[in-house]
Amino acid sequence: LEVKAAQGGLPRSIWETYAAFANSLGGVILLGVGEREDHSLVLLGLENPERLIKEFWDTINNPAKVNINLLSDSDVYILEQNGKRIIVILVPRADRSYRPVYIGGNPVSGTFRRDGEGDYRCTKEEYQALVRDAAPQTQDMKILEDMDLAVINHESLRSYRQRMRLSRPGHVWESLADEDFLLRIGVGAI
Repeated sequence: LEVKAAQGGLPRSIWETYAAFANSLGGVILLGVGEREDHSLVLLGLENPERLIKEFWDTINNPAKVNINLLSDSDVYILEQNGKRIIVILVPRADRSYRPVYIGGNPVSGTFRRDGEGDYRCTKEEYQALVRDAAPQTQDMKILEDMDLAVINHESLRSYRQRMRLSRPGHVWESLADEDFLLRIGVGAI
């Protein structure tokens, strides 16, 4: 959750927050809401939320400002509470094929991530990881040739099988040997 007073118009930092949410787990941006010293929220309201929404749509659809618009009309709306109107913006997590979401036309310097309560510019390594993971075939999808069960971490396999037993008790694969189990879940091939 990110709140912005937006009393002087659409805040410039909204784009960093949009990109950070999209590159992380998604989130909600509230315009017309402030935050007190004790981190409690205060409803401020907005004079002309319709104008701010139009400005928001104009900017988010400008590829020179934001590389991709992930939002639909239902993700941005006005909410009235106690006679005050605020804007709610629901930012989804971007599908990996759309990441990184960045601002300002430069993907390296314009990519942000969310960490706790803040938006942080991604390091070059974090940016490269987002690009790598956006590929149609990620590293963990690649088939490794000439490997045998000796490369499997048996503690991880045991833990995975235990989680499966708990989530799907009595499943027919429970009684399979490790090699047969791995074949069934698509980890190995004959």
